[in-house]
Amino acid sequence: MITFESPVLLMLIAVVPSLIYLAHLWKGRGGHISFSFTIWQKEILSRPSWLLRFLMHFSSLMYWLGLISLIVALAGPSISERKKIYLNRGLDILFILDQSPSMAAQDFSPVNRFETAKGVIRDFVQRRSNDSIGLVSFGSEAALRVPPTRDYRTLVDRVEGLRIMELGDGTAIGMGIAVACVHLNYSTADNKIAVLITDGKNNAGEISPLSAAKIAFEMGIKLYTIGVGTRGEVPIEFLDPETGNTIRGKINSEYDEELLQTVAELTGGRYFSAASPGSLQSVFSDIDSIETVKQRVRMDIKTEPIHRQFIIAGFVMMIISFFLRKMVFREVL
Repeated sequence: MITFESPVLLMLIAVVPSLIYLAHLWKGRGGHISFSFTIWQKEILSRPSWLLRFLMHFSSLMYWLGLISLIVALAGPSISERKKIYLNRGLDILFILDQSPSMAAQDFSPVNRFETAKGVIRDFVQRRSNDSIGLVSFGSEAALRVPPTRDYRTLVDRVEGLRIMELGDGTAIGMGIAVACVHLNYSTADNKIAVLITDGKNNAGEISPLSAAKIAFEMGIKLYTIGVGTRGEVPIEFLDPETGNTIRGKINSEYDEELLQTVAELTGGRYFSAASPGSLQSVFSDIDSIETVKQRVRMDIKTEPIHRQFIIAGFVMMIISFFLRKMVFREVL
């Protein structure tokens, strides 16, 4: 944001239009030479070329813009930047997102479960300000995609880059929770949160969801679990990352609601069910409102004067105007 030390001096710019009128438009401004048409000869007093007319107007423009630039410099312009400094630590949050093929079920119109979940995560991240947020995803295996960070742009880019079945065609819920626990274990935040989003039953991985939940509890990690999707037969369509083929068909959709509820309650968290995009958005809004930390903030204001740039620009434009008038138009005064 641009501020001025003496903004009242900017009122001098209002005088410039009057000066332009007196210098270029006022009929009584002088500078005219009267002579008889009897001495006019077309070959001697020809009409200036378009280039000379352009340079004449350009020269005047440079002069007046230079004058305005010097007036602005006189007002003491500076750029002020406000920076918010947080005096306390926010939350550490890790999303645990299911990448198994069933997440491609098309009962979350206009897209599928997976794309809807990615969009809701993105919206959630954009509402937070001082929390370190990361991402774990799982299929048959689990992997850390982004460690807890406040670089939300990078996090959102990684979320958008996830694809169905990149980690196999299984559902290793326990492994997803365990990987999240490993990377939250060394967090110094007072509150550590993990949010699990899945639509299936645990059928892969070396660690069971209950064992992983017990580890989370011992580490002081609160786990929110979200079961997504409608129950019954639903259409499915996704691109197989290994073959590049599009897979279409139908699946019998069902997730282990009892397990998800047990896992969440074991860590002091909550279980949610989301059967539509709207309900999933509502779940994230609930988590957003529940998990808040009172922030202590200090505003730092950094001011950088920029009057030198305006002075330089003003003199450069006036020198250009002077050069054109003296060297091109051969003005005497």
